[in-house]
Amino acid sequence: LPGVRGLSSKTGPELKVCIIGSGPAGFYTAQHLLKYHESAVVDIYEKLPVPFGLVRFGVAPDHPEVKNVINAFTQTAHHDRCSFYGNVTVGKDISIEELKQAYHALILTYGAEANRTLGIPGENLRGVYSARTFVGWYNGLPENKNLNPELSSETAIVLGHGNVALDVARILLSPIDLLRKTDIAAHALEAIAASKVKRVLLVGRRGPLQVAFTIKELREMINLPGARPLLHLSDFEGIREIVKDLPRPRKRLSELMIKTALEKPSGNEAERRAAASKEWGLQFLRSPMEVIPGNDGKWVAGIRLSVNKLEGLGESAKFVQTEDVEDLECGLMLSSIGYKSYPIDPSVPFDHQQGIIPNNLGRVLHAPGLYCSGWVKRGPTGVIVTTMHDGFETAVSVLEDVRSGALDVSASKGGYEIMEALLKQRGIRPVSFSGWEKIDDVEVANGEKAGKPREKLLDVEEMIEVASQ
Repeated sequence: LPGVRGLSSKTGPELKVCIIGSGPAGFYTAQHLLKYHESAVVDIYEKLPVPFGLVRFGVAPDHPEVKNVINAFTQTAHHDRCSFYGNVTVGKDISIEELKQAYHALILTYGAEANRTLGIPGENLRGVYSARTFVGWYNGLPENKNLNPELSSETAIVLGHGNVALDVARILLSPIDLLRKTDIAAHALEAIAASKVKRVLLVGRRGPLQVAFTIKELREMINLPGARPLLHLSDFEGIREIVKDLPRPRKRLSELMIKTALEKPSGNEAERRAAASKEWGLQFLRSPMEVIPGNDGKWVAGIRLSVNKLEGLGESAKFVQTEDVEDLECGLMLSSIGYKSYPIDPSVPFDHQQGIIPNNLGRVLHAPGLYCSGWVKRGPTGVIVTTMHDGFETAVSVLEDVRSGALDVSASKGGYEIMEALLKQRGIRPVSFSGWEKIDDVEVANGEKAGKPREKLLDVEEMIEVASQ
């Protein structure tokens, strides 16, 4: 970032910063502040006893390389001016107002914890889940451990064409021996081993040129052992001519879909697909209208879709529903239409329409001393590296405000000492980073016994118990 070196603050009063949320947005913002302000003290608060947010609970278990950022975050947490306080829910255990008294700056990095809902009849039938809770279930998120999804039917439908949609489809169809070597939660491994799901259809409202997933995830899906892709040539008519003029990432992605739909595989690939007992497909230009119940009226048996047409071109094309409808049968439905943030405290401005905290470069509008970073700042899109740049941008805003005097740091603040007394009074037991490292050791040791990288603890009380030993 241009000009950042000039922002490095050598001396000057101590800057007490509180970060709320310990996912990538929180850690990258902390990393930047600690690097460029020599007397910044950064305290990271997290409602769970364990850090790292969606790196731990969102990233798919078969993508361990994506979790390597944890090493950098651990380095930040070990910094002598950084502390982690897990098992503290801001907005419940302590208020924003109380934190404002104790710190010069508050940075909200608590992400997008709620689901966008479909808003259609039948979405509360049994067998219908949000992809977010399903991901939380297989990744060992304590609040989702008892989800117990219904995996006894052959066809599952995933609504959405993003990377999360491909993640859940891939986990549902992956050979169990591949999953056994990952850090997938034990209960999910057992359930998927007994799963009857053989076919996953991913349904999107727009066409092949508007999908949100990326080429790496698509390629993984195409090459998934034991599963064959079902892409229909008719979905790609008229698209091949346009593809050559698209920006390179979109062009390569579209070409891979067309190639998969068009080419008859040969040799080993033909044999692999012929032997596959599972399959997955992409359905385009379909919008969910209602979830259809079975005879008992309680369980999902299918979904009614409107057939759409596109208006406009490229990524901004809009879908328009036509008169035509289509029914698909399924016994499991996962909606992967996006995450959304919620307001943390009435005192913090919130744009309900966009589901973000209104801000300018991370400065919360009309709220001096408040900042935000990550999904709660820009909406739930982008990968970890997007959040890294975003965190750095917010940190630069804080440092500029310190330098310009827009953020007043002349009065010294009590920081965690004040909070510690309040938490003790309220019977809250914060978990430190060394407490997390005890949890980490236990998980890795339990994983070794099972031939996995780790076996996650699923119970918050047990986590707190292990951390305080």
